[in-house]
Amino acid sequence: MPKRILIADDDPDILSGLKERLEWSGYQTMTAKTGAEALAAVQQEHPSLVLLDLELPIMSGIEVLERIRNVNISLGQESPPVIMLTAFGTINRAVEAMKLGATDFLTKPFDLNHLECLVRTVLDRQALAKEVTQLRSQVESRYATIVAESQKMKDVVTFAKRVAPSDAAVLILGETGTGKELLARAIHRWSGRADRCFMPVNCAAIPEHLLENELFGHERGAFTGAQHMQEGKIEAADGGTVFLDEIGDMPVALQSRILRVLQDKEFHRVGGTRQIHVDVRFVAATNKNLVQAVKQGAFREDLYYRLNVLQIRVPPLRDRQEDILSLAAHVIAREGGRYGIESKRLTLDAEEALCRYQWPGNIRELENVVARAVILSECHDIRAEHLGLPIRKAVVEKTPASDDGSLSYHHSMESHSRWLIREALRKAEGNQTRAAELLQLQRTYFTKLLKQKGMSTKPQYS
Repeated sequence: MPKRILIADDDPDILSGLKERLEWSGYQTMTAKTGAEALAAVQQEHPSLVLLDLELPIMSGIEVLERIRNVNISLGQESPPVIMLTAFGTINRAVEAMKLGATDFLTKPFDLNHLECLVRTVLDRQALAKEVTQLRSQVESRYATIVAESQKMKDVVTFAKRVAPSDAAVLILGETGTGKELLARAIHRWSGRADRCFMPVNCAAIPEHLLENELFGHERGAFTGAQHMQEGKIEAADGGTVFLDEIGDMPVALQSRILRVLQDKEFHRVGGTRQIHVDVRFVAATNKNLVQAVKQGAFREDLYYRLNVLQIRVPPLRDRQEDILSLAAHVIAREGGRYGIESKRLTLDAEEALCRYQWPGNIRELENVVARAVILSECHDIRAEHLGLPIRKAVVEKTPASDDGSLSYHHSMESHSRWLIREALRKAEGNQTRAAELLQLQRTYFTKLLKQKGMSTKPQYS
């Protein structure tokens, strides 16, 4: 769809000339001869760009510019970019208009080629800004949700929110796949640096000889092929947060340079001597035992203490059973929205399979399992067989046979499950939360079982 441009000028020759040229270039145009008409057109037609004459009758171009900005701010809308049209003697006023929010200015008489180039540049810049905003929103939405139904995760989130506003280093510990980067992004989002860059660096994924250049950048001529200066990720993140993932895999030789940045907020690029000052907050994460690594000489002790100012340990998924079904529901909703699949739900046997599994790969494994099930299940319900999880054999207790003496599988399993539930309630003295823990089931799933089987919540003492 062609971009729509509003031309506001009291000179009919300029209006017709600009209109003809812009429409010849493929844009749609609308015109206004007064400030009031320009304001009405902006509010009703929502143009992509405004060409605004500085010297309009009754209401000047600067007044129109201010009202456009104030009205859109009050309505929570984005103002269109404005290019001021000005005579040679009013350039200083055009500069003043730019301070009030104008994007650029053109001096009369116009060079139409320059006009077309400027319009295209401003519109391209606007489209790029919208794309960046959209992509950032998509990334933030991907990492925005932290599921914390279990008390252990609630404690982690509470602590993370407390430490987020500070600039102190944070060390996040936990097994692979527990969501350490998700928590690091949340800390950045809850901090005063949220509007600046979050820069992740995976210290294990980048070869040792490239990691230094990736972090600190290089000067021109620093090595063969370095034809241009390149800033590193630490410099690019100035004002924001640097996330050093898998810090336990960083080479010892490079750890001393990171220590210097942590201490002095200064470094020099590869091949350079000039000290560069940065204002960044460091968050590091690892699945390794850094204390043991320090004893073995694989990690610097002084760097460990610099990073370990605020330590957060993320529990593995097997220790936060209450979060499993909520995480699964979140993945189902996300995957359904991504592929345009109708909303699906887990059956009781699928929920039970998820809760019984130990999840050695933690949340990352859960995401993969549930996402695959969403795609493979051909109906509305996701059943246990869609998950593809290994079946854990349970210890079979003696259960009563049916009245006719047969050994019906379904009857035996139903009897055994009822016996397990009664035993758990008896041991927990009727406490459903404790009974669910004894059965290694999520509390909400345990409640569903009770309702499904029509069982009393009171323990039955034998």
